[in-house]
Amino acid sequence: MKLNNLKQSFVNYCKKNNFEENKNQIRIIEKLIKFFNPKKSIIDYIINSDQKSGFYLYGDVGVGKTMILDFYYNNLTTLKQRFHFNEFMIKFHDFKFKNKNQKKIIEKFVKNLKKKCNLLYLDEFQVTNIVDAMILGKLFDIIFKEKIKVIVTSNIKIEDLYKDGLQRDQFKPFIKIIKKNSYEETLNIEEDYRKQDFNKLERFFSLKKKDNIFKANRIFHDLTKGIKKQIKKIKVKSRIFMIREYYKGIAKFDFEDLCGKNVGAEDYIKISECCTFVLIENMPIFRNEHLNKKQRFITLIDIFYEKKIPLMITAFENLQNINTSSKLNDTFKRTISRIHELTSPNLKIN
Repeated sequence: MKLNNLKQSFVNYCKKNNFEENKNQIRIIEKLIKFFNPKKSIIDYIINSDQKSGFYLYGDVGVGKTMILDFYYNNLTTLKQRFHFNEFMIKFHDFKFKNKNQKKIIEKFVKNLKKKCNLLYLDEFQVTNIVDAMILGKLFDIIFKEKIKVIVTSNIKIEDLYKDGLQRDQFKPFIKIIKKNSYEETLNIEEDYRKQDFNKLERFFSLKKKDNIFKANRIFHDLTKGIKKQIKKIKVKSRIFMIREYYKGIAKFDFEDLCGKNVGAEDYIKISECCTFVLIENMPIFRNEHLNKKQRFITLIDIFYEKKIPLMITAFENLQNINTSSKLNDTFKRTISRIHELTSPNLKIN
Protein backbone atom coordinates (compact mmCIF):
# COMPACT_ATOMS: atom_id res chain seq x y z
CA MET A 1 0.00 0.00 0.00
CA LYS A 2 1.19 3.52 -0.78
CA LEU A 3 1.69 5.50 2.42
CA ASN A 4 -0.14 8.45 0.85
CA ASN A 5 -3.29 6.31 0.99
CA LEU A 6 -2.67 5.19 4.56
CA LYS A 7 -4.84 7.84 6.21
CA GLN A 8 -7.97 6.86 4.28
CA SER A 9 -7.13 3.21 4.76
CA PHE A 10 -6.97 3.78 8.51
CA VAL A 11 -10.38 5.47 8.47
CA ASN A 12 -11.79 2.47 6.58
CA TYR A 13 -10.08 0.11 9.01
CA CYS A 14 -11.75 1.85 11.97
CA LYS A 15 -15.18 1.62 10.33
CA LYS A 16 -14.72 -2.06 9.46
CA ASN A 17 -13.74 -2.96 13.02
CA ASN A 18 -16.30 -0.69 14.71
CA PHE A 19 -13.53 1.46 16.21
CA GLU A 20 -14.42 5.04 16.95
CA GLU A 21 -12.74 7.43 14.52
CA ASN A 22 -10.69 9.87 16.57
CA LYS A 23 -8.98 12.98 15.23
CA ASN A 24 -5.98 12.52 17.57
CA GLN A 25 -5.39 9.04 16.20
CA ILE A 26 -5.65 10.42 12.65
CA ARG A 27 -3.07 13.07 13.61
CA ILE A 28 -0.63 10.33 14.69
CA ILE A 29 -1.17 8.46 11.42
CA GLU A 30 -0.36 11.64 9.49
CA LYS A 31 2.87 12.10 11.46
CA LEU A 32 3.84 8.45 10.92
CA ILE A 33 3.39 8.85 7.15
CA LYS A 34 5.96 11.66 7.21
CA PHE A 35 8.25 9.76 9.57
CA PHE A 36 9.16 6.78 7.41
CA ASN A 37 8.59 6.14 3.76
CA PRO A 38 10.92 3.42 2.42
CA LYS A 39 10.11 4.42 -1.16
CA LYS A 40 11.43 7.97 -0.88
CA SER A 41 13.96 9.05 -3.45
CA ILE A 42 17.63 9.75 -2.65
CA ILE A 43 16.93 13.48 -3.15
CA ASP A 44 14.19 13.34 -0.48
CA TYR A 45 16.61 11.83 1.99
CA ILE A 46 19.30 14.44 1.22
CA ILE A 47 16.80 17.29 1.70
CA ASN A 48 15.59 15.76 4.97
CA SER A 49 18.99 14.61 6.20
CA ASP A 50 18.26 15.93 9.69
CA GLN A 51 15.16 13.75 10.04
CA LYS A 52 15.10 11.77 13.26
CA SER A 53 15.23 7.98 13.39
CA GLY A 54 12.85 7.34 16.28
CA PHE A 55 9.10 7.75 16.79
CA TYR A 56 8.13 7.48 20.45
CA LEU A 57 4.36 7.33 21.08
CA TYR A 58 3.08 7.43 24.64
CA GLY A 59 -0.31 7.78 26.31
CA ASP A 60 -2.69 6.24 28.79
CA VAL A 61 -3.93 2.66 28.71
CA GLY A 62 -6.61 2.02 26.12
CA VAL A 63 -6.16 5.05 23.84
CA GLY A 64 -5.12 2.89 20.87
CA LYS A 65 -1.31 3.28 20.71
CA THR A 66 -0.62 -0.34 19.84
CA MET A 67 -3.58 -0.52 17.47
CA ILE A 68 -2.25 2.46 15.49
CA LEU A 69 1.36 1.29 15.32
CA ASP A 70 0.28 -2.27 14.48
CA PHE A 71 -1.77 -0.89 11.59
CA TYR A 72 1.14 1.26 10.41
CA TYR A 73 3.67 -1.57 10.77
CA ASN A 74 1.47 -4.07 8.92
CA ASN A 75 1.13 -1.68 5.97
CA LEU A 76 4.84 -0.98 5.55
CA THR A 77 6.64 -2.82 2.78
CA THR A 78 10.15 -2.84 4.15
CA LEU A 79 12.47 -5.11 6.11
CA LYS A 80 10.98 -4.93 9.61
CA GLN A 81 10.75 -6.63 12.98
CA ARG A 82 8.27 -6.27 15.84
CA PHE A 83 8.88 -7.16 19.50
CA HIS A 84 7.33 -6.55 22.86
CA PHE A 85 10.05 -4.54 24.62
CA ASN A 86 10.70 -7.25 27.24
CA GLU A 87 10.99 -9.83 24.46
CA PHE A 88 13.53 -7.63 22.68
CA MET A 89 15.69 -7.32 25.80
CA ILE A 90 15.54 -11.06 26.40
CA LYS A 91 16.70 -11.52 22.82
CA PHE A 92 19.66 -9.21 23.50
CA HIS A 93 20.64 -10.99 26.73
CA ASP A 94 20.43 -14.38 24.98
CA PHE A 95 22.72 -13.07 22.22
CA LYS A 96 25.14 -11.75 24.83
CA PHE A 97 25.19 -15.10 26.64
CA LYS A 98 25.81 -17.08 23.46
CA ASN A 99 28.67 -14.74 22.51
CA LYS A 100 30.05 -14.13 26.01
CA ASN A 101 33.66 -14.69 24.98
CA GLN A 102 33.54 -12.08 22.25
CA LYS A 103 34.18 -8.35 22.41
CA LYS A 104 31.88 -5.51 21.33
CA ILE A 105 28.73 -7.54 21.94
CA ILE A 106 26.35 -4.61 21.57
CA GLU A 107 27.85 -3.61 18.21
CA LYS A 108 27.59 -7.19 16.94
CA PHE A 109 23.99 -7.50 18.14
CA VAL A 110 23.01 -4.34 16.27
CA LYS A 111 24.89 -5.40 13.12
CA ASN A 112 22.94 -8.65 13.23
CA LEU A 113 19.71 -6.70 13.76
CA LYS A 114 20.52 -4.44 10.80
CA LYS A 115 20.61 -7.47 8.50
CA LYS A 116 17.04 -8.28 9.49
CA CYS A 117 15.32 -4.91 9.58
CA ASN A 118 15.28 -1.30 8.47
CA LEU A 119 12.47 -0.64 10.92
CA LEU A 120 12.26 -1.90 14.51
CA TYR A 121 8.94 -1.77 16.37
CA LEU A 122 9.04 -2.05 20.19
CA ASP A 123 5.69 -2.28 21.94
CA GLU A 124 5.11 -1.39 25.62
CA PHE A 125 8.47 0.20 26.28
CA GLN A 126 9.25 0.50 29.98
CA VAL A 127 12.44 0.13 32.01
CA THR A 128 12.10 -1.68 35.33
CA ASN A 129 15.52 -3.09 36.15
CA ILE A 130 19.01 -1.66 36.43
CA VAL A 131 20.57 -4.26 34.10
CA ASP A 132 18.52 -3.03 31.14
CA ALA A 133 18.87 0.58 32.25
CA MET A 134 22.67 0.39 32.05
CA ILE A 135 22.62 -1.20 28.57
CA LEU A 136 20.03 0.91 26.76
CA GLY A 137 22.09 4.06 26.24
CA LYS A 138 24.82 2.40 24.23
CA LEU A 139 22.41 -0.02 22.54
CA PHE A 140 20.17 2.73 21.16
CA ASP A 141 23.10 4.98 20.32
CA ILE A 142 24.40 2.27 17.97
CA ILE A 143 20.92 1.44 16.63
CA PHE A 144 20.44 5.08 15.59
CA LYS A 145 23.96 5.30 14.14
CA GLU A 146 23.14 2.26 12.00
CA LYS A 147 20.15 4.21 10.63
CA ILE A 148 17.62 1.68 11.88
CA LYS A 149 14.25 3.39 12.23
CA VAL A 150 12.55 2.70 15.57
CA ILE A 151 8.88 3.09 16.51
CA VAL A 152 7.88 2.70 20.14
CA THR A 153 4.74 2.61 22.27
CA SER A 154 4.83 3.39 25.97
CA ASN A 155 2.58 4.54 28.81
CA ILE A 156 5.37 6.82 30.03
CA LYS A 157 6.88 9.94 28.50
CA ILE A 158 10.62 9.77 27.83
CA GLU A 159 11.60 12.09 30.67
CA ASP A 160 9.86 9.85 33.23
CA LEU A 161 11.31 6.50 32.12
CA TYR A 162 12.90 4.55 34.99
CA LYS A 163 11.77 7.28 37.36
CA ASP A 164 12.99 6.66 40.92
CA GLY A 165 14.95 3.66 39.62
CA LEU A 166 18.20 2.49 41.19
CA GLN A 167 21.22 4.55 40.02
CA ARG A 168 19.00 6.54 37.64
CA ASP A 169 21.79 9.04 36.97
CA GLN A 170 23.50 6.34 34.92
CA PHE A 171 20.31 5.98 32.86
CA LYS A 172 20.12 9.66 31.91
CA PRO A 173 22.46 9.34 28.90
CA PHE A 174 19.85 7.04 27.32
CA ILE A 175 17.14 9.64 27.89
CA LYS A 176 19.34 12.23 26.19
CA ILE A 177 20.02 9.91 23.24
CA ILE A 178 16.42 8.91 22.62
CA LYS A 179 15.11 12.48 23.02
CA LYS A 180 17.71 13.75 20.55
CA ASN A 181 16.92 11.07 17.97
CA SER A 182 13.15 10.68 18.35
CA TYR A 183 9.91 12.48 17.66
CA GLU A 184 7.98 12.22 20.91
CA GLU A 185 4.22 12.22 20.49
CA THR A 186 1.42 11.76 23.01
CA LEU A 187 -1.92 10.20 22.14
CA ASN A 188 -4.93 11.42 24.09
CA ILE A 189 -8.56 10.54 23.67
CA GLU A 190 -10.60 13.67 24.24
CA GLU A 191 -13.63 11.68 25.28
CA ASP A 192 -13.01 11.41 29.02
CA TYR A 193 -15.30 9.08 30.91
CA ARG A 194 -14.68 11.09 34.08
CA LYS A 195 -16.52 13.98 32.42
CA GLN A 196 -19.48 11.73 31.65
CA ASP A 197 -22.05 10.21 33.93
CA PHE A 198 -20.69 6.74 34.61
CA ASN A 199 -24.22 5.68 35.43
CA LYS A 200 -25.19 6.03 31.75
CA LEU A 201 -22.62 3.43 30.67
CA GLU A 202 -23.30 -0.24 30.03
CA ARG A 203 -20.47 -2.23 31.57
CA PHE A 204 -20.59 -5.71 30.01
CA PHE A 205 -18.07 -6.00 27.18
CA SER A 206 -17.82 -8.91 24.78
CA LEU A 207 -14.24 -9.45 23.60
CA LYS A 208 -15.64 -10.55 20.22
CA LYS A 209 -15.77 -6.84 19.43
CA LYS A 210 -12.14 -5.71 19.34
CA ASP A 211 -12.82 -2.14 20.43
CA ASN A 212 -14.37 -3.28 23.72
CA ILE A 213 -11.07 -4.01 25.44
CA PHE A 214 -10.11 -0.36 24.85
CA LYS A 215 -13.42 0.84 26.26
CA ALA A 216 -13.19 -1.32 29.38
CA ASN A 217 -9.57 -0.29 30.00
CA ARG A 218 -10.39 3.37 29.59
CA ILE A 219 -13.32 3.26 32.01
CA PHE A 220 -11.25 1.45 34.63
CA HIS A 221 -8.27 3.74 34.12
CA ASP A 222 -10.41 6.85 34.49
CA LEU A 223 -12.12 5.47 37.59
CA THR A 224 -8.78 4.79 39.27
CA LYS A 225 -6.72 7.69 37.94
CA GLY A 226 -4.78 9.35 40.74
CA ILE A 227 -5.39 6.47 43.15
CA LYS A 228 -2.37 4.44 44.17
CA LYS A 229 -2.60 0.73 43.42
CA GLN A 230 -2.30 -1.56 46.42
CA ILE A 231 -2.12 -5.28 47.09
CA LYS A 232 -4.86 -5.92 49.63
CA LYS A 233 -4.71 -9.00 51.85
CA ILE A 234 -7.99 -10.43 53.12
CA LYS A 235 -7.91 -12.93 55.95
CA VAL A 236 -10.44 -15.74 55.55
CA LYS A 237 -10.17 -17.96 58.63
CA SER A 238 -6.58 -19.24 58.45
CA ARG A 239 -6.10 -18.31 54.78
CA ILE A 240 -5.04 -15.11 53.03
CA PHE A 241 -6.79 -14.02 49.84
CA MET A 242 -4.87 -11.45 47.79
CA ILE A 243 -6.48 -8.67 45.78
CA ARG A 244 -3.53 -7.74 43.56
CA GLU A 245 -5.11 -4.69 41.93
CA TYR A 246 -6.95 -2.64 44.54
CA TYR A 247 -7.63 1.11 44.40
CA LYS A 248 -9.45 2.26 47.55
CA GLY A 249 -12.48 0.03 47.02
CA ILE A 250 -12.13 -0.43 43.25
CA ALA A 251 -10.73 -3.86 42.35
CA LYS A 252 -9.74 -5.76 39.23
CA PHE A 253 -9.71 -9.56 38.99
CA ASP A 254 -9.11 -12.12 36.29
CA PHE A 255 -12.01 -14.58 36.24
CA GLU A 256 -9.67 -17.48 37.00
CA ASP A 257 -8.47 -15.84 40.23
CA LEU A 258 -12.04 -15.59 41.48
CA CYS A 259 -13.63 -18.77 40.18
CA GLY A 260 -10.87 -21.03 38.87
CA LYS A 261 -9.24 -21.65 42.25
CA ASN A 262 -10.30 -23.11 45.57
CA VAL A 263 -12.24 -20.09 46.79
CA GLY A 264 -15.84 -19.83 47.92
CA ALA A 265 -18.61 -17.91 49.60
CA GLU A 266 -16.53 -16.76 52.58
CA ASP A 267 -13.93 -15.24 50.26
CA TYR A 268 -16.60 -13.53 48.17
CA ILE A 269 -18.29 -12.05 51.24
CA LYS A 270 -14.97 -10.61 52.43
CA ILE A 271 -14.32 -9.16 48.97
CA SER A 272 -17.77 -7.57 48.87
CA GLU A 273 -17.15 -5.96 52.27
CA CYS A 274 -14.09 -4.02 51.04
CA CYS A 275 -15.06 -3.33 47.41
CA THR A 276 -17.35 -0.67 45.96
CA PHE A 277 -16.73 -1.55 42.30
CA VAL A 278 -15.29 -4.69 40.67
CA LEU A 279 -13.92 -5.40 37.18
CA ILE A 280 -13.90 -9.09 36.23
CA GLU A 281 -11.84 -9.83 33.12
CA ASN A 282 -11.92 -12.79 30.71
CA MET A 283 -15.16 -14.47 31.71
CA PRO A 284 -15.22 -17.75 29.74
CA ILE A 285 -17.93 -19.56 27.84
CA PHE A 286 -19.39 -21.97 30.40
CA ARG A 287 -19.29 -25.57 29.16
CA ASN A 288 -20.04 -28.85 30.96
CA GLU A 289 -16.40 -29.28 31.97
CA HIS A 290 -16.52 -25.92 33.77
CA LEU A 291 -19.12 -26.98 36.33
CA ASN A 292 -17.04 -26.04 39.40
CA LYS A 293 -16.22 -22.63 37.96
CA LYS A 294 -19.84 -22.10 37.03
CA GLN A 295 -21.00 -22.95 40.57
CA ARG A 296 -18.46 -20.57 42.10
CA PHE A 297 -19.48 -17.83 39.68
CA ILE A 298 -23.16 -18.28 40.59
CA THR A 299 -22.24 -17.92 44.27
CA LEU A 300 -20.07 -14.87 43.55
CA ILE A 301 -22.81 -13.08 41.63
CA ASP A 302 -25.42 -13.93 44.30
CA ILE A 303 -23.22 -12.32 46.99
CA PHE A 304 -22.37 -9.27 44.89
CA TYR A 305 -26.05 -8.89 44.03
CA GLU A 306 -27.01 -9.01 47.69
CA LYS A 307 -24.42 -6.29 48.44
CA LYS A 308 -25.31 -4.36 45.26
CA ILE A 309 -21.68 -4.19 44.08
CA PRO A 310 -21.53 -2.54 40.61
CA LEU A 311 -19.63 -4.69 38.13
CA MET A 312 -17.80 -4.34 34.85
CA ILE A 313 -17.15 -7.59 32.98
CA THR A 314 -15.18 -8.52 29.89
CA ALA A 315 -16.15 -11.89 28.43
CA PHE A 316 -15.30 -14.15 25.52
CA GLU A 317 -18.90 -14.19 24.31
CA ASN A 318 -22.00 -12.05 24.37
CA LEU A 319 -23.95 -12.45 27.60
CA GLN A 320 -26.82 -14.30 25.94
CA ASN A 321 -24.38 -16.88 24.50
CA ILE A 322 -22.05 -17.27 27.49
CA ASN A 323 -23.59 -20.57 28.65
CA THR A 324 -23.41 -23.75 26.56
CA SER A 325 -23.50 -26.11 29.55
CA SER A 326 -26.47 -28.36 30.29
CA LYS A 327 -25.82 -28.15 34.05
CA LEU A 328 -27.28 -25.67 36.57
CA ASN A 329 -29.18 -23.90 33.82
CA ASP A 330 -32.21 -22.83 35.83
CA THR A 331 -29.98 -21.31 38.50
CA PHE A 332 -27.75 -19.72 35.88
CA LYS A 333 -30.72 -17.91 34.32
CA ARG A 334 -30.97 -15.99 37.59
CA THR A 335 -27.24 -15.28 37.39
CA ILE A 336 -27.58 -13.86 33.88
CA SER A 337 -30.42 -11.64 35.03
CA ARG A 338 -28.36 -10.38 37.98
CA ILE A 339 -25.35 -9.66 35.74
CA HIS A 340 -27.62 -7.52 33.57
CA GLU A 341 -28.57 -5.54 36.65
CA LEU A 342 -25.09 -5.27 38.18
CA THR A 343 -23.53 -4.05 34.91
CA SER A 344 -26.39 -1.78 33.86
CA PRO A 345 -26.67 2.02 34.18
CA ASN A 346 -29.45 1.45 36.71
CA LEU A 347 -26.94 0.40 39.40
CA LYS A 348 -25.00 3.52 40.23
CA ILE A 349 -21.25 3.64 40.85
CA ASN A 350 -20.47 5.39 44.13
